[in-house]
Amino acid sequence: MAGVSIKNLTRRRTASRAVFSKIANDVLPEWDISLVFVGATRAKDLNKKLRGKNYVPNVLSYIVGEKSGEIIICLSEAKKQSLDFNLTPYTFTLYLFIHAVLHIKGWVHGANMDKCEQKLLKRYEATHSDRDRHRHVPSKNGRRGGALR
Repeated sequence: MAGVSIKNLTRRRTASRAVFSKIANDVLPEWDISLVFVGATRAKDLNKKLRGKNYVPNVLSYIVGEKSGEIIICLSEAKKQSLDFNLTPYTFTLYLFIHAVLHIKGWVHGANMDKCEQKLLKRYEATHSDRDRHRHVPSKNGRRGGALR
């Protein structure tokens, strides 16, 4: 059975599990997605092991089998970076998840991916329990973006 398996290895809160499942089912129907929330040390170690990069990533995503993917989000890094994007940590975490599932689907950075990310974030942002969320998404240059329409 396809779906999303979520494991939080941190003490930080996240958006509801249901919203991650809805996003994954919308973008990658019939896929099994494993979502793991980690701290900075584990994220950096995984980034070095998987990509040969020596920094703390906000998100990692990759295919692990036929219709099976893994998404790793560093919540502490997401919290730090959320301010740069004028988003709450919860909304930015949703954005990172959307970004990751689109990469697993085969999308690459560009205008089409940006437009799809904005559309999906607008659709699913209201479904999670973040009362003080901002109505902005990252712009094309990856910094503070314009209001969602």
